[in-house]
Amino acid sequence: MKKKPKTGVAKKKGGQINELLRAELAHLIKERLELPDVLITVAQVSCSEDLNHAKVLVSILPEKFTGTALEQLRKHTSEFAKALLKKTRLRHIPRLNWQVDDTEIKAAQIDEVFKQLRN
Repeated sequence: MKKKPKTGVAKKKGGQINELLRAELAHLIKERLELPDVLITVAQVSCSEDLNHAKVLVSILPEKFTGTALEQLRKHTSEFAKALLKKTRLRHIPRLNWQVDDTEIKAAQIDEVFKQLRN
């Protein structure tokens, strides 16, 4: 049996949940993580249709602290989930899967290729 694509209210609601989680996680990271000289930005949150899983894309600067920052984010995942339950009206918080958003890195690489082609 094929799944129906999200349309109308379901799609809008999913987008609202993603944005809510993105904003709240950004606030929690700023408030609770102590990583001096590291900037962590929550770029995007994408929840699965059943809301059991959420892919959280973060950008981390400087890049040399990526491993340390991801380790700290994963270490504080359950703390963040508990805080999200209290701060939001959601009955269930999806399992957070932290991933590095490499969009900017890839864009810089493509830009470099174009620069080389012009020369």
